[in-house]
Amino acid sequence: MSQSALPDIHALPQPGQSIKTYKTYLKTLAADLKTRFEAGEQISALVKMRSLRIDELLQGIWQSYQWGDDITLIAVGGYGRGELHPYSDIDLLILTSDEGGDYRENIEGLITLLWDINLEIGHSVRTMSECAQAAADDITIATNLMESRTLAGNSELQTQLMNLVGPENIWSSSDFFRAKWDEQILRHRKFANSEYNLEPNIKSSPGGLRDIQMIGWVVKRHFGAQSIDELLERQFLSKEELDTLKEGQDFLWKVRFALHILAGREEDRLLFDHQRTLAEQFGFTDSDGKLAVEQFMQQYYRWVMHLGELNDVLMQHFDETILRACEAETVFEINSRFRVRNGHIEVCNAKVFTKTPSALMEIFVLMASNNAIDGVRASTIRLIRKSHHLIDNRFRADPKNKRYFLELLRSPQRVALNLRRMKRFGILDKFIPAFAGIVGQMQHDLFHIYSVDAHTLELIKNISRFRYPSMVEKYPMACRIMQRLPKPELLYLAGLFHDIAKGRGGDHSSLGAVDAREFCEQIGLNKRDGNLVAWLVEKHLEMSSVSQRKDIQDPEVIRDFALTMGDIQHLDYLFCLTVADINATNPTLWTSWRASLMRQLYAETRRALRRGLENPIDKQEWIAETQLGAIEKLEDYGFTEAEIRALWANTGEDYFIREQIDDIVWHTRAIANRVKANATVVLIKEGGLLDHAGVSQIFVHTRARVGLFALLAEAMEQLDLSIQDARIYNSGTGYTLDTFYVLGADGESIGDNPSRISHIIEFMREHLEHPERFTEVNRRTPRQMRLFSTPTRTSMTTDLNKAQTILEVITPDRPGLLARLGRIFNQYHIQLQNAKIATLGERVEDVFFITDENQRPIDDPKLCEEIQQAICRELDEKANSKTL
Repeated sequence: MSQSALPDIHALPQPGQSIKTYKTYLKTLAADLKTRFEAGEQISALVKMRSLRIDELLQGIWQSYQWGDDITLIAVGGYGRGELHPYSDIDLLILTSDEGGDYRENIEGLITLLWDINLEIGHSVRTMSECAQAAADDITIATNLMESRTLAGNSELQTQLMNLVGPENIWSSSDFFRAKWDEQILRHRKFANSEYNLEPNIKSSPGGLRDIQMIGWVVKRHFGAQSIDELLERQFLSKEELDTLKEGQDFLWKVRFALHILAGREEDRLLFDHQRTLAEQFGFTDSDGKLAVEQFMQQYYRWVMHLGELNDVLMQHFDETILRACEAETVFEINSRFRVRNGHIEVCNAKVFTKTPSALMEIFVLMASNNAIDGVRASTIRLIRKSHHLIDNRFRADPKNKRYFLELLRSPQRVALNLRRMKRFGILDKFIPAFAGIVGQMQHDLFHIYSVDAHTLELIKNISRFRYPSMVEKYPMACRIMQRLPKPELLYLAGLFHDIAKGRGGDHSSLGAVDAREFCEQIGLNKRDGNLVAWLVEKHLEMSSVSQRKDIQDPEVIRDFALTMGDIQHLDYLFCLTVADINATNPTLWTSWRASLMRQLYAETRRALRRGLENPIDKQEWIAETQLGAIEKLEDYGFTEAEIRALWANTGEDYFIREQIDDIVWHTRAIANRVKANATVVLIKEGGLLDHAGVSQIFVHTRARVGLFALLAEAMEQLDLSIQDARIYNSGTGYTLDTFYVLGADGESIGDNPSRISHIIEFMREHLEHPERFTEVNRRTPRQMRLFSTPTRTSMTTDLNKAQTILEVITPDRPGLLARLGRIFNQYHIQLQNAKIATLGERVEDVFFITDENQRPIDDPKLCEEIQQAICRELDEKANSKTL
């Protein structure tokens, strides 16, 4: 549709008769802009074109009313700048002189008409003095007025207003900058001070359009400049930086324009719903290593990272120029290359990096070793960024630069901060070229909430935290282990490389281990240390996987894991790396339950290594020790050994391997003291494994029957309980002993809440004894989870030693999932022996240890295939449902 298709706005009918025609004009304008956008027309022209067309519309409507010379229509905010996206709000100010006439009826008619024609407006009606006072009271109003322009009426009023709200009367240059900077700090804090949000806000997130606008506001207030271009003339910006600002703004405008069209409304959040569609629209396609959406989002994150860095430099430059211009300076020399001015390090002359390239590494070592240095001066940051080309193979091979890098990693403090600075200033990915591949790389799921590079630096930060006394309560074991690591720098190196091969295709752990070993050789580490770093990178997922997916009460599992570790030192390093990694992936994953599993795996493996791998503990010895320990405690409660042995007569060996002595005592007493011989026993207590706190243990002793697991899962679902671990034992008397470790649906402990505990016990008893009284509850599936409907994957293998089949299910998370799986188990007469439940963001990775109804492994290939198809069919049909 061409521009000529738009009717002459001045020829449109009068108000009251023209609503349909005005609506048609706006629809035609929207269609024309959409066509031009899809044809690739320049985005800046389209943004300004909509503003111009709305100008013409409003001017035509304004002229159809009778006004005097004491009133004017003013565009403010983004509209005042002449920038409108397809569904941007149109912010208007109707300004009258203090002695202006009464235009109430006209104004009401005007505003009503604008609403009736579906024009999204934000408006205020003020006199000159009211406007000046409002601007003095509110920095946001003052900011909007700075970008105002007259649309219709007496333009002299707008000129007078600009004088009243100028920096000579309100919000001086320094006050304005301080207020806007504080505003930006608060805004960034809402987004965790990170450009890397899963669903970023194009306008408000760090590095977004608001950060560009912030620069423009400061320029306008302090210099009276009308454009950021004037910063180039004043040498506040280089040509390269100005180009980055303009190109970055065009990119964000393009994404925002497309997002508005796609959403059909004003939308600044780049939601998962839209990311895939926009990726396809912008021409990205899936590759072996990366999805199209991941490539699109990587481009987005790299742009906002560059813009965020530039905003940092300019804000600091403005701070030095505007706020600190009159402050007394404190300067002290560090050496011939660097000095510290008012807490910020700077070069002694502009040729430092050219003459001494290794100073590009030295500056970060100096900041790590000197607490008096708060940061880098803006002028020096610029010089660092201009000197990137100096970091080449020769630079990386220079022994001095290798020593500087290792010296930084060996610093007792501020390692993470200065690695983050190296990355921020573009040095890290130059010194480690492989790092450049993961900058801004996002993984399109809800499990990884950071880009790969941001996750890596968050992991480094977590390792640093293990040295802080304040972190002992949260990470007690990691902090203790960190204190005894002989070479912490090896842990930092493993952290830097653990995900460096993501996005290449193939096993990123193995590929990353190769990169790590090569880098360690290049920087001069001995072979033993290089091998340890490479081993940590290759095995960085091992400890998390074993703790969450295997039965760590099984001595054989512990022995196999101990063999992988080889010695306590490897175990120590891997434990710290794993804890740091989990917390850096998604802090919500580090629940008290996962912490307890990690502690237990570490403790049992350390014990196995101390005992010696050639002397593994005997299974029967383990069972005998557990039973004797429980008998001793039960005798204190008046039980005889004969009574206890009789109660345990048909209980399988697994029960005594996997359960703690105190829990066996707790279970045995409850079963022996039940009021009726066939009564269902439901017990709840806080804690369990290794004096673990934060998770609740539910013990159920009830009649064995088909569908029991489904019943229990449904009951806990309705009670808003999230199962973390399930252990199912057949007592041999027609009853089962079932132990569940649970958290609330919010990931928090049930806690010491007698009324809730009582309700849970009564509800579960009633549910088990009278299941017909309860109906399945449909719950709404969260929006984000519906978007990640990847196909369910299953596998079935046989553990011959345990005579069990291991069923693994990887599928999108959703309410009621375990209950649905339980019903499939019923359908195929599957007996559940044990379960490991792991929820990773939007994905679950559950492992079930199962047998047939005769307690034998399920080894018929056709039956195994049929069971897996049934699971996939049932779960995938529900994955996209809004309710389940």
